[in-house]
Amino acid sequence: MPDAVLAHRAFIGLGSNLDLPRKRVSSAIEALASLPLCRLVKASPLYASRPVGPQDQDDFVNAVVELRTAYSPLALLDQLQRLEQSQRRVRLHRWGPRTLDLDLLLFDDRVIEHPRLCVPHPEMLNRAFVWVPLLDISPGLRLPDDRVLSDLVDDSLRGSLVELTP
Repeated sequence: MPDAVLAHRAFIGLGSNLDLPRKRVSSAIEALASLPLCRLVKASPLYASRPVGPQDQDDFVNAVVELRTAYSPLALLDQLQRLEQSQRRVRLHRWGPRTLDLDLLLFDDRVIEHPRLCVPHPEMLNRAFVWVPLLDISPGLRLPDDRVLSDLVDDSLRGSLVELTP
């Protein structure tokens, strides 16, 4: 599909810490690449990270992908949630273990405040497992307010992640 039709640029954060998380994240990247009305532009390396919130759970595997898409933000969110459900995602409690978590981090240069969706993702600057892979695939990325992502994050936190070898 030509990029003129896939007019929107979206960044998706992926995470899993249940039932073979590395395989789940890799499979989710493939599923995102296969979504209708989407084209996978780039995928970051996979990283291992400690969980946010309750520490009595396994480490996470995380990544970020860039998509070109014809979907609106909410239609893309519907597709992401459909993929989560296909992996038996259950939301028992906030920051709990999960088979697959897909977060719409950025969508073009839009700021979205909707009951179902906030973009840019409100916690992305605080989570190395989001901004490290995001900078891997888009080093000069600017946020909707025109700030440069790499200027806003504490690069010393990069060491809290372990890049997983292919």
